[in-house]
Amino acid sequence: MTPAKKGAAWVVICTSCVAGFEGLRTSTYFDVGGVPTVCFGETKNIKPGDKFTAEQCRQMLGDRIERDFGPGVDRCIRHALPPNRKAAYVSFAYNAGVGAFCGSSVARLENEGKPMEACNALMKWNKITVGGVRVYSPGLNNRRTEERKLCMEGLA
Repeated sequence: MTPAKKGAAWVVICTSCVAGFEGLRTSTYFDVGGVPTVCFGETKNIKPGDKFTAEQCRQMLGDRIERDFGPGVDRCIRHALPPNRKAAYVSFAYNAGVGAFCGSSVARLENEGKPMEACNALMKWNKITVGGVRVYSPGLNNRRTEERKLCMEGLA
C-alpha cells in the first residue's frame, strides 16, 4: 500500500522528505560503510545484484516508513505529534536509526515538552565518521536544516 493510499499526512510528508534526500538508485550499491543498499537508502534484506523498479522502490520506502520507522518513533515519544514534526523525526530516524533517535536529545527534549528545543537539537546530527573521526557533513547539515524547518512548522 502506498503512503498516498494510506492517507496518513505524516507518511506522505515523510516519504517525500526522505526520497528527496536519499535519492533513487534501482540497482544495489555499497554505501560508505560497505552495506548493500538500493532504492532510497534501503538496506534491509538487500543483496548484491538486487534490482527494483522505481515504483517498487517507492512502495518499499512507504512501507518501511509506515511499518518500521513511524512506530519506532512512536515507541520513544510519549505523546501524539503533529504530522510535520512526526515526519521530521521519522526522516531523522530513517537516516540515523530508530535507536539513535530514541537515545537522542531530540527525543528527550520532545518528551520533556520542549518541542522547539527538540527541533533545534536535530542540528547536532550533521556529522559522519570518516576513518574513526567525526567530521562535519554539508549534505547531512542540509538534511537536518530541512528536517528542523519541517519540525518547527506550527511552533511559535
